[in-house]
Amino acid sequence: MPVMEIRVTPVGTESASFSSYVTEACRAIEAAGLKYDLTATGTVVEGNRADLFAVAQKVHGTVLDRGAPRVVTEITIDERRDRPVDMETMVEAVQERLPAARRQQADVSPVRHPQAE
Repeated sequence: MPVMEIRVTPVGTESASFSSYVTEACRAIEAAGLKYDLTATGTVVEGNRADLFAVAQKVHGTVLDRGAPRVVTEITIDERRDRPVDMETMVEAVQERLPAARRQQADVSPVRHPQAE
């Protein structure tokens, strides 16, 4: 299943903080019923390609709708066709290669949100 990382940066707002914009972006992802992981610097979303592009458009628009005069949205999409993968298996593939001590450090995981049922 394709995985997308999305980062939104509101520009021209009165505050250097943009957690309220990210909160609304996460609500838009939840409303779409997609599974996502919130990290310190972006949000990773899992879904079919059409749903990912639709939610990216919604997230981008949400920031503008909240009053930001400008927004920079960055997306990265990883899609494999040779075998099925998801967010968890992608992370596990790396963690399996790390020494045990590093794996424990890596277990400080992002905030995980299961797909809405």
